[in-house]
Amino acid sequence: MAHPKLAAALAVALTLAGAASAQDYPTRQITMVVPFSAGGPTDTVARLVAERMSGDLGQQIVVENVGGAGGTLGAGQVAKAAPDGYTLLLQHIGMATSATLYRKLAYDPLTAFDYVGLVTEVPMVVVARKDFEPADFKGFTAYVKENADKLTLANAGIGSASHLCGMLLMQALQAQLVTVPYKGTGPAMTDLLGGQTDIMCDQTTNTTQQIKGGTIKAYATTTAERLPLFPDLPTATEDGLPALQVGIWHGIYTPAGTAPEINERLSQSLQKALADPGVTKAMADLGTAPEPAENATPAALKAKLGAEIARWQPVIESAGVYAD
Repeated sequence: MAHPKLAAALAVALTLAGAASAQDYPTRQITMVVPFSAGGPTDTVARLVAERMSGDLGQQIVVENVGGAGGTLGAGQVAKAAPDGYTLLLQHIGMATSATLYRKLAYDPLTAFDYVGLVTEVPMVVVARKDFEPADFKGFTAYVKENADKLTLANAGIGSASHLCGMLLMQALQAQLVTVPYKGTGPAMTDLLGGQTDIMCDQTTNTTQQIKGGTIKAYATTTAERLPLFPDLPTATEDGLPALQVGIWHGIYTPAGTAPEINERLSQSLQKALADPGVTKAMADLGTAPEPAENATPAALKAKLGAEIARWQPVIESAGVYAD
C-alpha cells in the first residue's frame, strides 16, 4: 500500500499533468470516425467540418470510415477509445435510434460518450422513380395507400436515415409498403434511379443532384417550412401529413471521460468551422445549414440526444423493427 503522502502527491501530479495535457491540446493528428461508408451524406458533412476544424486546431483531423451494423460498429470503436481527445465520432440521428433498434448494443449512447456539439440538421425529401405515376404529394399519398402492397420502399439499411424516414412515412400514411434494405445509400439510390424500386425518403445531401437533374421525382420535404433550395416543393405538413416531420441531425462526440477542457476546445473549433462562409455555402448547396453557435456546444448535444431517444423509442417499438 502506498504511503498516504506519496499517494496524495501522485494524485496531484496526475491532475496537473492532465490539466497541462488539456491546455496543450492538440499536439498530434486527430481521427474523426464516421460510422458509414465514404461518399455518403454523413461522410460529406464530416469532411467539410473536419477540414475547417483542422485549420483552427493546428493539427489535421483525418476522417476514418468505419461502416457496418447501422453505424453502431464505428460508434462502438470510439466508445472504447482512449478519452484523450484524439478520437472523435461524427454520428447522425442514429445515435438516438440505436438505443431502441439494437437490443444487444455494446454501449449505452447516453453514458459511453462525452459531447462536443451539434453540427447540422439535414432535411429529408420524399422521392420516387422518375416515372412514378402520381403528379403531386396529395396524389402520392392516395396512390400509396391504395397500392401499398405492390410498392417498394428503399432504404440504406436498418438504422439509416432513409430507414427512419421510411418508418415515419408508413406510420403517417398507415400503410405498410414492401421495404427493401440495401447496404448503403449508394446502392439504394442506384436502384431507385434504375426504376428497380419505387420510393425512398432520404436526405437532401443525397438527393439534391438527382432531383435537380430530373432523374428522380420529388414529392415533399419533411421540414416545417419550404426549403430555399426547392421553393416549389411542398412540405408534408402542408399536404396533410404533419407527423412526417424529421431532420437528420449530426453531432460530434468523444469517448466518456474526456477532459471537459478538451471538449470545450473542440466545441469552440466547431463553432468557428460552422461560421465559415465556405461551410455555409457548401451546406446550402446540399440543402442544409450549419447549426448556430449556441447549438454547437456539449450541453446542447447532450439535451438533443436525450430528447431524441425518448421521441424515437415509441416509433420503433410500434414498427416492431429491431436488429441484433
